[in-house]
Amino acid sequence: MSGGGGEKTEKPTPKRKKQARKDGQVPRTPDLGGWLGLLVVSLALGPLLDRELDGLMTTMATHLRAVEDPSPALALELLGAGARHAFLALVVLGSMILVIGVLSALAQGGFYLSPKLAKPDAKKLNPVSGAKRLFGPQAWWEAAKVLIKSSVVAFLAYGAVRAMMPLVGGVMPIGVVLEKVQGEVSRLLLTVGVAGLVMAAADYAMQRRRIGKQIRMSREEIKQEHKQAEGDPMVKGAIRARQLAAARNRMIADVAEADVLLVNPTHVAVALRYDPERGAPRVVARGAGAIATRIREQANEARVPLVRDVPLARALYRSCEVGSEIPRELWAAVAQVLAFVISRRAHGHHGGEHRTPRTLDELPSVVKAGRRRVRIDT
Repeated sequence: MSGGGGEKTEKPTPKRKKQARKDGQVPRTPDLGGWLGLLVVSLALGPLLDRELDGLMTTMATHLRAVEDPSPALALELLGAGARHAFLALVVLGSMILVIGVLSALAQGGFYLSPKLAKPDAKKLNPVSGAKRLFGPQAWWEAAKVLIKSSVVAFLAYGAVRAMMPLVGGVMPIGVVLEKVQGEVSRLLLTVGVAGLVMAAADYAMQRRRIGKQIRMSREEIKQEHKQAEGDPMVKGAIRARQLAAARNRMIADVAEADVLLVNPTHVAVALRYDPERGAPRVVARGAGAIATRIREQANEARVPLVRDVPLARALYRSCEVGSEIPRELWAAVAQVLAFVISRRAHGHHGGEHRTPRTLDELPSVVKAGRRRVRIDT
């Protein structure tokens, strides 16, 4: 669906979107997970630092008491306790960042693997295409992102450092200094995280706009896709023609099982079969023109008797489809023909062409095939 003439002004179809996803054309920004992780760390930094300071004070007190009676075993125990304490803090922070990264990826379309992006492509080595990518709109946007992020972080960091300058060279207690520094660092990370999320949202909007523009379709592409989905009319016509030919051949083959063939005498042919267990006689084959000729030939080969009855053949042809029962209005007329055929068969006579045995009275009117309503006896 990448080709096609015309201006690409139409929204992409679901099929085009699915193909674009397979090709790796999914709007997403890698900054979202990083900035969101920084924001969460800034919120969790205060409680974590308080816990670490409490643990540090406890560890220092334990070490001072251990100096009174030092031993290698005690030293290893204290070292292991400190390592476990630090490891737990790192695991908590790492798990938070990992979960945030996964959730941010899922929020931007989920995980996907694009084999097309992994395949080697000679076009990527084309210096002209490389120059277009280097100086194209996307490259300018990436450069602008770096400049904006650097400027915002530098401005916020400058404000935080300026707020902590009075602490340098002062005579404040170390606890007060640490608490002040902790507060300023937490605020700095929080502010930077919020600003980063705003920039990540803008980047995602730009990526979504760029991808949406790339996968737009022309009207000719939409028509071509619709044609592929619905099927080419010529191919569908050819398939339909083959299906009709196969059904016609099966119908003509079934003429051999008929009890009688009513003809008109050459234009119309209707083959009937009567099975007492199935009720009224049924039409096993019908046709006009060339098809009627083939039905007659098949009936002659199978020694099915032909009965010339113009009005009855026409009435059956108009009112019946292959496989259907004959109309109730024609039962009496058909019964006379079947009685004649069965009588000849009982005397060992098969096949041949005969005049109708019934009196050529006017037949009752019947509804054309396809318009007859189902009649329910109550």
